[in-house]
Amino acid sequence: MSTLTATNPERTAPERTTPALTTPAQRMRALARAELTLLLRSKGTLFAALFVPFVIPVTMKQTATDMDLEGTGLDVGTVVLPAALGFSLLFAVYSALTAVYTARRDELVLKRLRTGELRDPEILAGAALPSVSIGVVQSLVLAVGCAVLLDAGAPGAPHFVVLGILMGLVMFTALAAVTASFSRSTESAQVMSLPLIFVSMLGSGLFVPLEVMPDKLASVCELLPLSSVIELIRGGWAGNLSAGDAFGALGTAVAWTLLAVFAVRRWFRWEPRH
Repeated sequence: MSTLTATNPERTAPERTTPALTTPAQRMRALARAELTLLLRSKGTLFAALFVPFVIPVTMKQTATDMDLEGTGLDVGTVVLPAALGFSLLFAVYSALTAVYTARRDELVLKRLRTGELRDPEILAGAALPSVSIGVVQSLVLAVGCAVLLDAGAPGAPHFVVLGILMGLVMFTALAAVTASFSRSTESAQVMSLPLIFVSMLGSGLFVPLEVMPDKLASVCELLPLSSVIELIRGGWAGNLSAGDAFGALGTAVAWTLLAVFAVRRWFRWEPRH
């Protein structure tokens, strides 16, 4: 005998003809598999996610070599490596996910998923898993590659590096959902993601480390979302990040994440924008 199962006070699931997935992990895993199949078919998104983060840092090596890093505690490796990981977060996670969320919304995929037993956070998290997984793999490859090719050595405080990457993955997943909320189409999603990407590249220490910026400018730039992540990664790799600075960077990252989650709960659109 079929039953109707309520998964949200505002909606009721349709009659099921197949066995229900019983745990959130199973439901998100099934959604992630489907999303990965769709991601592999999107050549443009896949190219940006896989190749851009690897190509851009290579062009930064000469720039970092020409920088005056005396007295900053940095070298070429600790300049380029965090920047490479930052590019991975911006392109493989943030930009790619903004396009994914917008496309699935316009295709009415998100709306249909909400009629089943998947809860809203599970839908967003499941759709994000492929991009987040790509970001994790890229981070590992870039970290090992830069450590070997740029003689960056092993991280002095690896726990700060791991914490920075994890906070970046969570934060930029939430920020991607926020950006998708205000994107009218898949094409406009790429444009909507550009302001944060450009601001992050110029002000979060990707091209110019905050350590070599004027103090007043650096104090403003360190409040940007990606700046806290770069500070944790760069300071953790160099081994010169104090507990106070780490706590401040973590606080900034948490604040941006909570603000993004609030914005998603308040403004995320599950149906196409007209």
